[in-house]
Amino acid sequence: MIRFSHVFKTYPNGAPALKDVSFHIPKGQFVFLTGHSGAGKSTVLSLLYADQRPNNGDVKVSGFSVGALTPREVPRLRRRLGIVFQDFRLLENRTAEENVAFALEVTDARRETIPNRVMRVLTRVGLASKAPAYPRELSGGEQQRVAIARALVNDPPILLADEPTGNLDERATKGVFQLLREINAGGTVVVMATHDLDMVREASYRTIELKGGSIVFDSAVDEAPSAAP
Repeated sequence: MIRFSHVFKTYPNGAPALKDVSFHIPKGQFVFLTGHSGAGKSTVLSLLYADQRPNNGDVKVSGFSVGALTPREVPRLRRRLGIVFQDFRLLENRTAEENVAFALEVTDARRETIPNRVMRVLTRVGLASKAPAYPRELSGGEQQRVAIARALVNDPPILLADEPTGNLDERATKGVFQLLREINAGGTVVVMATHDLDMVREASYRTIELKGGSIVFDSAVDEAPSAAP
């Protein structure tokens, strides 16, 4: 589903953002991206949804090679992805259901199918009763659930989450994380950047740690099975 092969990325000022990063994420996996601010987590995600291109190396996502994408192909890739951000990025003048519907409208979905698809995904995230509410009428956790519903409404095989619990209290964090786990259990690849090391330690998912733009730990590689006594 996702493969980075010897990827290098440099900031416009010449500073390295990623240095020789390689990893493979197969279908159905949940992966944490960890590391301090500036370690390269957001750069990895931005390459995955083609907001940036690698300077060297290859980024493959759901059959697309990001470095070779034409402008027409970028929207086709992004329809294969759901993207969730720390700051929700909801339209304040639209209700929860209108925010989710907007993601379908911009992909030219058949208009008569939109209401049912929106309610299906709002029900999935536990917010069917909040469909007519505006973002200002929702808690932070509820706003993030709307953002996740919007990311899921096109049934993407991959969900990218950039610090999705960073602005939430402990209770909302647990609720959003449990929702992401359920989404993954349904077969969706989830790649989640997070600073929450307690969450990472308590879960049994693969962890890729970045430091200074390089991978310093990958539990899929570095945690070999214990040797037999």
